[in-house]
Amino acid sequence: MTTPRIKTTVVGSYPMPDWLLALPSEQALLDATRVVIHTQEQAGIDLVCDGEFSRFDVNHPETNGMIEYFVRPMAGMRTAITFDELVAYRSQRGMGFRTRPPAVVDGKVGPGTLDLPLACAQGKRLASKPFKFTLTGPHMLAKSVIDKHYGNVPDLAMAIADALAAQVAHLDADVVQIDEANIPGAPDEWEWAAASMNRVLDAVKGVPAIHLCFGNYGGQSIQKGSWDKLINYLNALHVDHIVMETAHRPAEELAAFRGLRPEIGFGLGVIDVKSTVIESADAIARSIERAENLLGRDRVRYIHPDCGFWMLKRNIADGKIRALARGRDLYEGRAAGK
Repeated sequence: MTTPRIKTTVVGSYPMPDWLLALPSEQALLDATRVVIHTQEQAGIDLVCDGEFSRFDVNHPETNGMIEYFVRPMAGMRTAITFDELVAYRSQRGMGFRTRPPAVVDGKVGPGTLDLPLACAQGKRLASKPFKFTLTGPHMLAKSVIDKHYGNVPDLAMAIADALAAQVAHLDADVVQIDEANIPGAPDEWEWAAASMNRVLDAVKGVPAIHLCFGNYGGQSIQKGSWDKLINYLNALHVDHIVMETAHRPAEELAAFRGLRPEIGFGLGVIDVKSTVIESADAIARSIERAENLLGRDRVRYIHPDCGFWMLKRNIADGKIRALARGRDLYEGRAAGK
């Protein structure tokens, strides 16, 4: 069987099965993880993920734990929030989509009781294909909490980065992907954001990757901006490849990635997770063709959804997953015949 030139992957999250929400248990969570990995493998996805089910919280099943799961177990984080702190948080820049902070930093940040290696190992055991583990990056986590200890966000981000790096150093995954959904709306913070991100990326034993998007909350973008503002940030990263939101973005934005360092592999978003329409294989093939015509052959290393699937219904997510491999195969067949 010929190895595909362009690989398929997902960004991370997958919709929670109704039966898991109805009767959650440790075994049900394990079964759900097995289902999502098997769904990807059967669809022909080359690099699979655990659906981020390790973050499942029975008390908050409507979220995928992108922030709380990471910061609340950390040392130096307080989860009892006072009313005055709530009022101050709601006026904080960039957090308008949240009504409560995940935590207050009132001491030195450390790994605490966070245990990412166990979550990673449980997912990888169920996969027969290369496995990717995802986590949220230090910039977004630092911007999401209330800081009463460090005095400035860059120092807090560095402390969170060190706590994450201590965990990441023990992850046994083929690819470790760090997710950042806040930096696209704050490109002026790119220097300290990149410095903190690199502390985490440098701890990765396998292949380091990063995912950037403009947010996906209730099917809506959270951040405003454009990719051309982030090229310096991307070029500063110690990363193998990037996983980018491009399907839901203006078509002309793709040209910005001409400025990406050639050593960094480009991941092209070809599935719009903010739409319930399942993309056709032909539409995906045409998206790849356009990107390669614009950026150059062999520039696209991965195709994937713009973001995670957790807000979609399972049948829609599954259809979009199947479309990824079909569209890639169609494009590579066409390209080989030219």
